[in-house]
Amino acid sequence: MKKIVGALLGAAMVFGVAGSFNYADRVRVASAETITQTKYEQVATNSTANLQIRAKSSYLMDFSTGTVMFAQNERAHLPIASMCKIMTLILSFDAIEAGIMDMNEELVVSERAASMGGSQVFLEANAKYPVKELIKSVVVCSANDSCVALAERIAGSEAVFTEKMNEKAKLLGANDTLFANCTGLPKEPQYSCAKDVAIMLKELLSHEEYYDFGKVWLDKFNHPKGRYTEITNTNKLVRFYEGCDGGKTGFTNQAGFCLAATAKRNDTRVISVVIGEENSQNRFEDVRTMFDYAFANYVTSPIVEANVPLDDTAFVNGGKIKTVAIYPERSAFAFCRRGEKPNVMIETNLDTLRAPLKKGERVGEIIVYKDNVEVDRVPLVAASDVEKANFFDRFRDVARGWTAR
Repeated sequence: MKKIVGALLGAAMVFGVAGSFNYADRVRVASAETITQTKYEQVATNSTANLQIRAKSSYLMDFSTGTVMFAQNERAHLPIASMCKIMTLILSFDAIEAGIMDMNEELVVSERAASMGGSQVFLEANAKYPVKELIKSVVVCSANDSCVALAERIAGSEAVFTEKMNEKAKLLGANDTLFANCTGLPKEPQYSCAKDVAIMLKELLSHEEYYDFGKVWLDKFNHPKGRYTEITNTNKLVRFYEGCDGGKTGFTNQAGFCLAATAKRNDTRVISVVIGEENSQNRFEDVRTMFDYAFANYVTSPIVEANVPLDDTAFVNGGKIKTVAIYPERSAFAFCRRGEKPNVMIETNLDTLRAPLKKGERVGEIIVYKDNVEVDRVPLVAASDVEKANFFDRFRDVARGWTAR
């Protein structure tokens, strides 16, 4: 059953023109759950705008729809230093969601993990630390020792964990990425690109728990016996840019200064990536420039909202009740230039349903079109259980039918 609703969005929903691109299906390796992403990558009309970004590679995109607003050498293969920890964090959150690891469990730190150089929180070998604290130290201060401790807990060794990082990158469509370790410390061959880093950060941001750590500015990392390490967020925009609540810095002599960051204002969340800046100040200034450009020129508005029941209901064969309320499993958005009013069409496809039916079970999908181009597919789910009708239920229905005559 299909139902199409056309909506010409008003001045409050001011958008821009979209092109098309194949966006890979998103698959969570740890849970083996496949999630279909937006079918098309949208390209903003002036994505070649001259923003005078000084990085070797840069990328600016909308989080909700993947719309590209600016790109510069976005697929150039370059070292990305500690930005590879974005993937380490993705696999950590995947493992927690799959029940492989628990946020509150304490894991024993190996001699190897404790001996890691570079950015660190000075973990004690053979001591126990909560997973939550280790994740926080990776997000906030880019702790290499915590990265290796998490990798060893999830996969048994950093080498096996790195294989999983590369597998996940391919599943996300980050095809210009190769990891050699979980920290980003120099080791050949390894590389990524600004576009792939944006794709990976988008995946990380889909884990709501991440934001509990991403916006931390100052904190204490506690060790056994009362010792602690003060940690400060390496992403200074968390404190000095309105709406910035996450991201990952990186630096090695080979990679230069790198930054992937996200910021949100109202319903609009954007992702900005720079690789290979000459100094730390440039990376923050250039990401700020891209953020400012995005928020000044574009806007995001919801088309359908997660968990809000639709006016439509779905018919259920053989149930104690004949219809069930339905709602979108997640939100869908339109992202366009300010001042433009594209035509947005919503097509509702409902499956043929048969009782019994469980609350949250998929019953169909909503297909969203913008300017006659499919931009998203959102699963529809049942709002309640529907039990299977028994003999007495059917007899009652027959009796009602005769009474109606």
